[in-house]
Amino acid sequence: MREYLLTLCVTVAVTYLLTGPVRKFAIAAGAMPAIRARDVHREPTPRLGGIAMFGGLCAGLLVADHLVNMDDVFALSSEPRALLSGAALIWLIGVLDDKFEIDALIKLGGQMIAAGVMVAQGLTILWIPVPGVGTVSLTAWQGNLLTVALVVITINAVNFVDGLDGLAAGMVCITSAAFFLYAYRMWVGYGIEAAAPASLFAAVLVGMCLGFLPHNMHPARIFMGDSGSMLIGLVLAAGAISITGRVDPDRIAYSVGSERDAVHAMVPVYMPIIFPLTIIAIPIADLVLAIVRRTWKGQSPFAADRGHLHHRLLQIGHSHSRAVLIMYFWSGLIAFGAVLYSVHADSMWIVPVIVVLSAVGLVLLLLPRFRPRAPRWAESFVPPRYRRRVRGQHPVPPPAADGTSAPFEEPVAVGVGVSGMNGATAVGARRLYEGDRAGTAADRKPA
Repeated sequence: MREYLLTLCVTVAVTYLLTGPVRKFAIAAGAMPAIRARDVHREPTPRLGGIAMFGGLCAGLLVADHLVNMDDVFALSSEPRALLSGAALIWLIGVLDDKFEIDALIKLGGQMIAAGVMVAQGLTILWIPVPGVGTVSLTAWQGNLLTVALVVITINAVNFVDGLDGLAAGMVCITSAAFFLYAYRMWVGYGIEAAAPASLFAAVLVGMCLGFLPHNMHPARIFMGDSGSMLIGLVLAAGAISITGRVDPDRIAYSVGSERDAVHAMVPVYMPIIFPLTIIAIPIADLVLAIVRRTWKGQSPFAADRGHLHHRLLQIGHSHSRAVLIMYFWSGLIAFGAVLYSVHADSMWIVPVIVVLSAVGLVLLLLPRFRPRAPRWAESFVPPRYRRRVRGQHPVPPPAADGTSAPFEEPVAVGVGVSGMNGATAVGARRLYEGDRAGTAADRKPA
């Protein structure tokens, strides 16, 4: 566990430290597309955050390769090399799309090629554990096609959910943490060394997301873009494929007593085969609903719109931050609920707990305009929107240039180049009051 924590910390540090320079590079390279109709942000924001995430991935795998207890993962398995090859290809495609906006069909072809690269190097599904039946072996063609399909579906599911600041990185971080607990238990608890690569992939993926989140939380200073969303989707799919289609349930039978109990113990990873990655069920549901919605309207399944789940949360009245937190809640409930059920499958208290938490989530969905107020003593520690406002109090208008009070006016856009800009506003128009602009001009006049 100490070596996993070391790998995680190195990945977090490298990703976090690289994101700042990558942001400056994205601005200089012009990887800042104009705001589209479906976007929820109001200022041009640089992309290419996937460059920093890919650097964190490489650093994490490099450190793990030099650790004593993880050396066998690289010596006895080709899966880390397969993951790095496929990740490099999908990352390159994403970088090109962030800069030049390549066609959706070209991206789909690139995703299939990246999945084929991993399959060619041994990261593929060999069998499927089926409840009540046991292990079903697959032919080479069946396993390869199923692997490619799972990778493509997972990549697009994560890409579709990347619509709000911090949403995709946070959801993948939560589900990867739950997946790491399951994979680590398979390796250490049952002594199955074939689960070690999946544990490593999950730990590195958590580090990539944690290192990028501080730069990506609302208001985001940089977006991960397709170079990041497709990358983390591929890594997540690789971990699920590694532990699902390459871990033999018969090995677990020696620890749990029977093949039936062994198959039951692997319940959380059946569904990734049937319906990719139930631990990211929310993005998968969003993907399916988007395809059905667009097809019903006679549009292409790849046509962008504002009908995703996070867009609907905003439409019913939730704030940006609350919509992200609600999506976090549901992802954590599904992912950690599946892991908890795999550990305590015979405990009946798990189902009522999940039902109660689901009811709490539904209540949160029905209270879009509820805004909690902090107590008086804590108002200085919370954002202004959570502070109590005295009845009848209105915002104080900005002072005029001569020091007298000026009537409140609507903000106007001022061009790029105003001093004091930071964050995303450093690359877009900043909104100032007329009085502020007049005062600034007056200050520049000679005495």
